[in-house]
Amino acid sequence: MYFRNDYSETCHPAILEALAAQQGVRSKGYGEDEFTAKAASTIRRLAGSEDLSVHFLAGGTVSNLVAISSALWPHEAVLAAETAHINVHETGAIEASGHKILTVSTVDGKLRLQDLEPILKIHQDPARVKPRMVYISNSTEVGTIYKKAELETLSAYCREKKLLLFLDGARLGAALASPKNDLTLTDIAQLTDMFYIGGTKNGALFGEALVTNLQMGEEMPRLIKNRGAMLAKGFVPAIMFERLLETAGGDKAEQVEDTLYFSLAAEANRYAFSLADLFTSRGFTLTWPAESNQIFVTLPLPVRDYLAANEVVFEVDHETDEQAVCRFVLTATTTAAEIDQLEAVLEGALEAVSEGALEGTSNGRF
Repeated sequence: MYFRNDYSETCHPAILEALAAQQGVRSKGYGEDEFTAKAASTIRRLAGSEDLSVHFLAGGTVSNLVAISSALWPHEAVLAAETAHINVHETGAIEASGHKILTVSTVDGKLRLQDLEPILKIHQDPARVKPRMVYISNSTEVGTIYKKAELETLSAYCREKKLLLFLDGARLGAALASPKNDLTLTDIAQLTDMFYIGGTKNGALFGEALVTNLQMGEEMPRLIKNRGAMLAKGFVPAIMFERLLETAGGDKAEQVEDTLYFSLAAEANRYAFSLADLFTSRGFTLTWPAESNQIFVTLPLPVRDYLAANEVVFEVDHETDEQAVCRFVLTATTTAAEIDQLEAVLEGALEAVSEGALEGTSNGRF
């Protein structure tokens, strides 16, 4: 019962088939090939703008690093939630590029205007770094998603304050395919200055597609190379993205909702909501709302340990002396059998609780 992450397998079979179909084909390197041009054109079409610049990179951290370091002067900083990936999961990569991350505490992983205004007021004099970019992710590190009205408000504020808005899309598929979502890829392209479409966590062997409205021209490839992020075989992620952005059957997709990319994310979300219902129906509390393929649930430590001892694989986000916030990540390759197995294990935990067999619980209470 594996719920640790959404990048534990190689890739969707259709991706391997697409790569195998090009075996023996020789292409120019460094993104100057026909596959890159075709995949970039597909993304521009689906995003509704021919003015977008598209670049294929290996992973999320390097995409964040390239985007932030390329767009900012040395004295400029990026604003982010405390839970942001660039703050807690990238080993100081952004700081190592010379840019300070100004963080704020949020209730649900999402930034709002009231979070940004105090920082902007403080950072006025030349002795402080200058806030220049706002970093958000969709879905967030805690699985929540931005609604269209929220992103519109944030985008308008950033443009008023001359701030760049960058959206980390490592799990953009899960966000777009959420039944609670009302944003489109076109909305995101119009409302942000930079974003990326994550492939690593949604069907690809690896790879992200960095998309920008900023007119950097020929400088962007040089900046990517400068950061060590330029792939000699740039056609490999391009081939994968072109297939992900076709229909499941391999035909041209007219909209994102028709793509294999979207269907994989929708399947992951379906399992996630099923798992969320499984926990809440048995009296456990979701730490954050269930909105995408990451489910966070607060469990008493004995229950957490019982699940782990019975081959349920997940991550502990943080814990206290009595309980732990546990993260369960679902994918399109999750099976109904795994959910059923987890239900049986959870029933075993509840039975042990009712019998007082789990130390730290009593009277069947959590």
